[in-house]
Amino acid sequence: MMTNRNALSTITLLVVLTSLFSGCASINLDTHIAETPEQALSIAADENDPQRAQRYLLRTASNYQTKGDHTAARNILRHTLLKSTEGQLREQQRLLAMASAIELEDQEWAQELANTSKVEDFLQYPSDMLARAANLQAQTLALAGEPLDSAMTLILLAQTDSSTSPQNIHDRIWSQLKTVGNQELQTSNTKAIGFENQGWLELASTLRNTGGNLDAQGKLIRQWQNNWPGHPAAQTLPKELALMADISSSRPENIVLALPLNGPLASAGKAIRDGFIAAYYNDQSANRSKTDIRVVDTANQPFLDLYRKLSNGNTDLIVGPLEKTGLAELSEMNTLPVPVLGLNYLPNDHKAPNGLYQYGLSAEDEARQIAEQLAKDKVTRILALIPNGEWGDRVTTALTDKLEEIGVTALHVQRFFPEDNLRAITADVLGVTASRQRAIDVERTIGLNVEFEPRPRQDAEAIVMVAAPTIARQFKPLFAFYFAGNLPVYGPSITYEGVPNPSRDRDLNNVIFTDIPWVLAENDNPLRSDAEQYLSGTKGQLGRLFAMGADAWQLSKRLPLLQQVKDAAINGHTGTLTMAPSGAIHREQLWARFVNGSPEVLETKSPDALVPGE
Repeated sequence: MMTNRNALSTITLLVVLTSLFSGCASINLDTHIAETPEQALSIAADENDPQRAQRYLLRTASNYQTKGDHTAARNILRHTLLKSTEGQLREQQRLLAMASAIELEDQEWAQELANTSKVEDFLQYPSDMLARAANLQAQTLALAGEPLDSAMTLILLAQTDSSTSPQNIHDRIWSQLKTVGNQELQTSNTKAIGFENQGWLELASTLRNTGGNLDAQGKLIRQWQNNWPGHPAAQTLPKELALMADISSSRPENIVLALPLNGPLASAGKAIRDGFIAAYYNDQSANRSKTDIRVVDTANQPFLDLYRKLSNGNTDLIVGPLEKTGLAELSEMNTLPVPVLGLNYLPNDHKAPNGLYQYGLSAEDEARQIAEQLAKDKVTRILALIPNGEWGDRVTTALTDKLEEIGVTALHVQRFFPEDNLRAITADVLGVTASRQRAIDVERTIGLNVEFEPRPRQDAEAIVMVAAPTIARQFKPLFAFYFAGNLPVYGPSITYEGVPNPSRDRDLNNVIFTDIPWVLAENDNPLRSDAEQYLSGTKGQLGRLFAMGADAWQLSKRLPLLQQVKDAAINGHTGTLTMAPSGAIHREQLWARFVNGSPEVLETKSPDALVPGE
């Protein structure tokens, strides 16, 4: 009897379990809340009515989005069970997919969505959802690298939804149009249909070929307004263009260039001075009759005293100092009566006063760019070699902080002095020293000699090598010596002397490094070509400082533009320049690879962008 009761209980349990998991007949899909995406997909797969299953999955994905779990939503929205949605279900799925793709910054998914969409698609949604659908569509297209279609979506939204803010939407339209590639813009301009589209595209095309002449840009903007008086953008200019038009007629005229012309920083100060003055004379928009540039020596005097003296005179802008200590003195003030474009950066524990802008050849900027490039190249674990000292400390902090932020692991950061045994340093960072020590420990344990060939650690995917050329030329062959020659090597600009030297730099072959356009794109730089004929100090490290001085001139005219327009940028000689809310200028440099001992610029995927001051 006991056996029969056990058998009956077992059968009863099986019946219950079967009723629970044999299908969705016992599950109300209109109210059921799945514990995981996998459970939702399993339940939907057992549903005989495809549309009922799809409605359940879309509701579940929406619930995950509400909780902020867009990864779970993506697992559902990209599943094959939702490939066949139609009508309203298709529209709902697309809206949810765009929202999660944007939140996750999933470019691949955004591109898939863009490939199956048209600019007018958002018009299919009800009036109360029109603006949301259009904004999601525009953001998705931008994420997919389709700025023109993104702009066209916003232009159409502005025509169909009167509740949108003209200033806001015009700013967004312009932020997309100015990044459209030159060829695509020209082609679209000739084929444009519709008053609004034609006006916007002509505005973008008109400003594309001004050569960065701010006066010319301001005049062309006003001329376009006169030619298109009834266009919405003529009545409400994008903020950036309105600011450009105003700045072109209100730039600083009395400028003091405050640099060290004596002492240990004299050569650097003179190189920056020469670059600043050369760029001024090369700038066709500069008003020679109004602009006055006065050069003063900051050596051997407290900069704060000099600043107070200069600010009491007829001065619109002070460019300098170069010395970090001089810049730190200004942090004692809350507001600067005369704006300062400092040619260095404040220490992290100093607060920037109002009116202080900071610009320089920041090693921290380069470290962060290296980290970002590693992520773009899908490198997840790295080793690093960085010099000892205060400069190396700053590079280490900037690199490791950025790596942590973007999810790249620094397995080991090895610090070194130039006079160290570089072979031992290389063995340490590659883990060969530890490998050898483990073999010695084994020999001691078993009392026998062990045949051993040291091998580097196998979990690293790349090496970040922060080293001057003379040191870098020794490190790179050592990587191969220790069987790590297959690891890609990334470096900052100090890896390259700035002048091609194939016979010496062959040891750096395949090293990927970042540097400024002045150095890497020398054949495309008219200012450099002209300066080399009449001036010394335009190459190598002094050349980088010369380029910094030239960009300081460009910045002097556009500081309000960079500060007030969020995505404004200048294509400068030292990189693409943008401004942080703190007033610090950040640079994005070019990338190159050593091939046969000479640097070859790596092409970027970004289009020819329209930026003020290009």
